[in-house]
Amino acid sequence: MSAEPSTAKAPAAETALATAALGSGQMFDRIASRYDLLNRVLSLGIDRSWRKRTVRALALAHKPGRVLDVATGTADLALQIAATHPACTVVGVDPSANMLELGKRKVAQRKLASRIELALGDAQALAFADDSFDAATIAFGIRNVPDRLLGLREMARVVRPGGKVCVLELGEPRRGLLARAARFHTHRVVPWIGGLLSGHREYEYLQRSIAAFPDAKTFASMMEQAGLVVEQVRPMMFGVCTLFVARRPERIDAASGPAKLEGAS
Repeated sequence: MSAEPSTAKAPAAETALATAALGSGQMFDRIASRYDLLNRVLSLGIDRSWRKRTVRALALAHKPGRVLDVATGTADLALQIAATHPACTVVGVDPSANMLELGKRKVAQRKLASRIELALGDAQALAFADDSFDAATIAFGIRNVPDRLLGLREMARVVRPGGKVCVLELGEPRRGLLARAARFHTHRVVPWIGGLLSGHREYEYLQRSIAAFPDAKTFASMMEQAGLVVEQVRPMMFGVCTLFVARRPERIDAASGPAKLEGAS
């Protein structure tokens, strides 16, 4: 007599199912209420200055424009863009409904609802026409996009020719005097503080995602592969965070040359 089909899952399959939501909108729904606090604590407040540098890199001047902020979270970068460029409007998209709800409250408190629109959205399938925006940003979100190349291609698609695409992301310094200290912070401090303030499992994922993010040269090459011309790669805080500044070319620019890699600051 044949045995009944087993409904038990192998340990590896159970692990895969358990970790499938890590990095997803549902995971960020669970930690949304303390996300801003965690950012401030884990970065010692430096994340604010990183966002300001990202906004400056957009080079929007003071003319009217429309900016897309992908993985907007609780809208910190969208708010910074709107505050710095009063003539611009901002559209922020994110897969986490709870993060967006907090972002909408912050937008309302600053009386910017007429200039900042927040909506659910997937970086891999942006619901906008080609050439819809003057610039696009993503801060601390590209490492959570399952298909990063597709996400970058989508950002390039919706930005008009000549527009900037800026990516701000955390990574692990691989060399330098403070690389060991930075790795200790990422591997030990981040999961420990995250576990105290939110959920240990989620911040173990954060540590792993930072450690697994490609080095600056490799990621800049991916941006070029997505059809962008990388103009600047700027490591900050000894390489703990990197700002990638690119533009969508007016035409295919094969002679653009390699991206400029600046010294860490």
